[in-house]
Amino acid sequence: MKLEELEQKNSLIRKMACGQEITWINPELTDSKKAMKGISVTPEEVADAEARLKRFAPFIKMCFEETEETDGLIESPLREIPAMKEAMNRQGNCGIEGRMMLKMDSHLAVAGSVKARGGIYEILKYAESLALSQGMIKKSDDYTRFASPQMKQFFSQYSIHVGSTGNLGLSIGIISAALGFQVNVHMSADAREWKKALLRSKGVRVIEYSGDYGRAVKEGRALAEKDPRGYFVDDENSKNLFLGYAVAAGRLKKQLEEQQIPVDPEHPLMVYIPCGVGGAPGGITYGLKLEYGDNVYVFFVEPTQACCMVLGMMTGLHDEICVQDIGLSGKTEADGLAVGRPSKFVGRTISRMLAGEFTIEDRKLYQYMKLLMDTEGIFIEPSACAAFEGPARLHTDGETRDFLRKNGLETRETSTTHIVWATGGSLVPEEVRNQYYERTDKNELS
Repeated sequence: MKLEELEQKNSLIRKMACGQEITWINPELTDSKKAMKGISVTPEEVADAEARLKRFAPFIKMCFEETEETDGLIESPLREIPAMKEAMNRQGNCGIEGRMMLKMDSHLAVAGSVKARGGIYEILKYAESLALSQGMIKKSDDYTRFASPQMKQFFSQYSIHVGSTGNLGLSIGIISAALGFQVNVHMSADAREWKKALLRSKGVRVIEYSGDYGRAVKEGRALAEKDPRGYFVDDENSKNLFLGYAVAAGRLKKQLEEQQIPVDPEHPLMVYIPCGVGGAPGGITYGLKLEYGDNVYVFFVEPTQACCMVLGMMTGLHDEICVQDIGLSGKTEADGLAVGRPSKFVGRTISRMLAGEFTIEDRKLYQYMKLLMDTEGIFIEPSACAAFEGPARLHTDGETRDFLRKNGLETRETSTTHIVWATGGSLVPEEVRNQYYERTDKNELS
């Protein structure tokens, strides 16, 4: 379909093609029961994923000492950030009411990003299936056996391949190496050097490509297919990744309950998640809808030059269109979001669950990053900071004001809980953090 035809179907396409920020409210959003009909993911599969992660908890605890306190559970804090909210309201005139919180997947153990959920889960499931098929373990056994020399020797016969812009590669590489697999991470040109170096230090083979994320995925898939014992982690279409991410919602629910924060018709929950290919935010969205139904509203945030998910969803073309088709570069400072073509699986699965999307200019990523450091003393990487554009625009854009009014949310703004999902950052080296911090000398949001 030509650009002119797309522009005729949706007036936002022209703004997107010009690299301008947009707000898109999903016209397909419906009640959660209808949204769940006809999709290929079930609540039972999410429960099965949670059970599998519990079986592996003793192994995780043994291999990664940072999970000692959580007894092998890889989970992140949920922290209120009132000073950040006040600063955003003061500097950006954002009008945020209610409570604003940070879901700190930026500080997840082992891999330091949201990818520790789906990426680690997929490899653990694959490892379990291999071990079960060879009679090396039973589900009732102590899973610390996965750390034995015999297991490592067994897994060394198999190879793992994944295409990544950075964080998924870290999670896949770290857990696969711990199990003993031969690991190959295919990385696009925009991946950060420190992430490549960290992977190599773990014994991971890093293969670099001059092209974008799409080429890294294509090459990784091709090499895995040539290897009879090769396994490819398909970030674009993996149901297992999706399920690993979906588990986060039940854990978030427990955290909210522990902090005595209600979520119900009178106390709605608004969640904002950075989006690349769509796997992590999609899985989390599905999980949140399972837990909270119509009381939760999820928004994605993407860079203006790599806004593939919103392009795929608003046109209904999903993976049949990429940002380059409308003249965008796909390049962004938000390396984890530098994706030109969205997931075929995710867009169709959450097409009636997602509330909407915002796009953000790169310069704002560093402004939000600096503001969070200055107000709360928390560092998250630039791509994770995209999520702050959600609450910043929710009360200032005409489209979102209409959305709030139509959904009866205007009268509940003071009782709303806003959760900004921080997707990565804790593994960023100190010198790189300082470079990021110095990228902008502007203290004011603009």
